[in-house]
Amino acid sequence: MESPHTADRPRLVSRSVPLADPVPSFRTLLDAMEPPRTVWNAADEACVVAGGAAATLTADGADRFDGIRTAAERLFETGDVHAGTEAACPRLFGGFAFHADGADADDGDTPGDSDDDHTSPWAGFPDARFVFPRVQVTRTDSGPWLTVNAVGPSATPAAVEAKLDEERERLLAHGEGAAAGPRPGITDRRRTTTPTGWRQAVRNAVERIDAGTLQKVVLAQALEVDLGDDLAVADILDRLSDKYPDCTRFLVEPDSDPPAAFFGATPERLVSLRGRTVETGALAGTTGRGETPAEDEWLAEELLTDDKNVHEHELVAETIREQLAPFAASVSVGERAIKRLATVQHLHTPITAELADDTHVLDVVEALHPTPAVGGLPPDRALETIRETEPFDRGWYAAPVGWIDAAGNGTFAVGLRSAVATRRQATLFAGVGIVGDSDPDAEWDEVELKFRPILDELEA
Repeated sequence: MESPHTADRPRLVSRSVPLADPVPSFRTLLDAMEPPRTVWNAADEACVVAGGAAATLTADGADRFDGIRTAAERLFETGDVHAGTEAACPRLFGGFAFHADGADADDGDTPGDSDDDHTSPWAGFPDARFVFPRVQVTRTDSGPWLTVNAVGPSATPAAVEAKLDEERERLLAHGEGAAAGPRPGITDRRRTTTPTGWRQAVRNAVERIDAGTLQKVVLAQALEVDLGDDLAVADILDRLSDKYPDCTRFLVEPDSDPPAAFFGATPERLVSLRGRTVETGALAGTTGRGETPAEDEWLAEELLTDDKNVHEHELVAETIREQLAPFAASVSVGERAIKRLATVQHLHTPITAELADDTHVLDVVEALHPTPAVGGLPPDRALETIRETEPFDRGWYAAPVGWIDAAGNGTFAVGLRSAVATRRQATLFAGVGIVGDSDPDAEWDEVELKFRPILDELEA
């Protein structure tokens, strides 16, 4: 019998079964899912492709992390779950806006503003939104699993098990579908920050650093593009998985009209929590890739010894360690090394912690966001500078995207190398860390490098 405090809450039922071969490909599975669709494909985790929403949790404002955590705990408390494997257990997928009030900047002129009027592409993306999928396919090392979830008065084991059989037959009979199409091509592009405005913005930031009011600030740019053909997110994510296997590929779709998608292949994990073990890391400092192995190694060695990049990186690593300290019984900082991606190389330092007490992953997410790798130092002054400078809405760019489970475990990445898009338009985002000796033109070139992962998948 339900206890009094759970009797008035929607019941959650979840059932999972193995999927027999041949299982449709990632792209075919994603095309077969009903909206809103979800993809979570991290290098060291099971790949999840999901569709529909058995439940949706939203929250706004500065308390958005606490709001989602409380709603998630209430939802999972009523769970009747038979998963078969940990990877197929019920999870909520979603993310947060970078700023507490969602919108990043007002509509007034700023130092980096262009002459065009811009409309935010983030309609349908509140300050926080998480989906509990109706149907989920999880690819594990031991094989794929199908999960069906339901929430509400009609959520009974018999109904969910019947839906499970129905979905299993539907997906296995779906076939491979049509071949991947060509990239959509770009018919027009608009930088929301002009080169002149960018130079002035960087100089203004450096002046604040020289005056001692800032140590570092991350300034970003947005690139708006019109597409020559319809956007096929499944094709793009499939190609990103081939090209960026060490990154976290993700897709979040809201309930919006027209339909929208936030997707990317981010190299930065914000936090992973299992029990009391936290894994995170500092990712800051960037250079390009060489045209030959020798040039690539030379660039890597130069990055490892470059004063500007090393200083920026050490600020990030030390701040993450300090942010974890209130939760941790111990914090371990690994050796700084090079993380190589298809278009860039980064400085990376792994950081792990053992927590002193049981802690929900969203408490750690809230403590870490935004890291100096996407915000700056001191945090309040950096966020103020970002708001004053950037002539666009960051929305969910550079913010936490990930999943949480009933135990309060989860993984969150930072929404970088990303775009928010509708059928024929996309807005790409990229940012760079500004410190005392930053050169505006060199920072512009770094932004160009960071646009490439998504831009390459849109250009014909």
